[in-house]
Amino acid sequence: MEKFNKGFNLNDSITIGNGRMVLFSGPCAVESYEVCAKVAESLQKICDRLDIQYIFKASFDKANRTSVDSYRGLGFEEGLRVLDNIKQEFGLPIVTDIHESQQAKPVSDVAQALQIPAYLCRQTDLLVAAGETGKTVKIKRGQFMAPEDMQYAVNKVKSTGNEKVCLTERGVSFGYHNLVVDMRALPIMRQFAPVIFDVTHSVQQPGGMGGSSGGKKQFAPYLARAAGATGVDGFFIETHPTPSEAKSDGPNMIPLHKMEDFLTMAKQAFELGQQAKNEVE
Repeated sequence: MEKFNKGFNLNDSITIGNGRMVLFSGPCAVESYEVCAKVAESLQKICDRLDIQYIFKASFDKANRTSVDSYRGLGFEEGLRVLDNIKQEFGLPIVTDIHESQQAKPVSDVAQALQIPAYLCRQTDLLVAAGETGKTVKIKRGQFMAPEDMQYAVNKVKSTGNEKVCLTERGVSFGYHNLVVDMRALPIMRQFAPVIFDVTHSVQQPGGMGGSSGGKKQFAPYLARAAGATGVDGFFIETHPTPSEAKSDGPNMIPLHKMEDFLTMAKQAFELGQQAKNEVE
């Protein structure tokens, strides 16, 4: 099986796909500056201690919530303002979702990475608009997509001349309200681009709580270890100071106070995967 061997720089200090672990992490949605700042400050210190490259994640708009009554965020302008303040205060790069082509340029003025939600990974205009910004484009594999078909999503971004693309695994639909991770998908997708494993959405139960999504976060450590050992390039993990009070995806989040232990474990698995990858190559 071929392997993607060319990493890229997200910014001046962070590389993706070159053997150093990268973490995309934060609360699911931008709830307030205070919540975002608490998470950013805590994770920045943890990642400095563990030598993990860190990108702050939060969504200014959760446009794909199950119910029309579900919390979506603070809105476009206020959500981006909070993210920009986090970037400025903590010196952290930002990743956030875009859902429409016209959002790509204004969001790229704040964010260093644009995330394409799983349900939108086939949307050509959205992928091209993201690529045209020149920023890193992080594409989530759709719950309905074969891993080998993600090469076409990568190629849509690269058609703009932008080579800074990575893929994210978050499980595939298995019956109703359930996801399963096929670990074979990780090396298959890594033929085309660096791969990030989405720990917390892989244990999500979409729509499983009657109008909102549930989750079984007790399985997160097992999936993180397994994915790390396959040789992924990093992890995507949503966290919150009090997940039970989070306005989006609380049931599958890792509590903030448990993140240092969780990341220590994840990095051990990551290093095992890098060693195994080098031995095979």
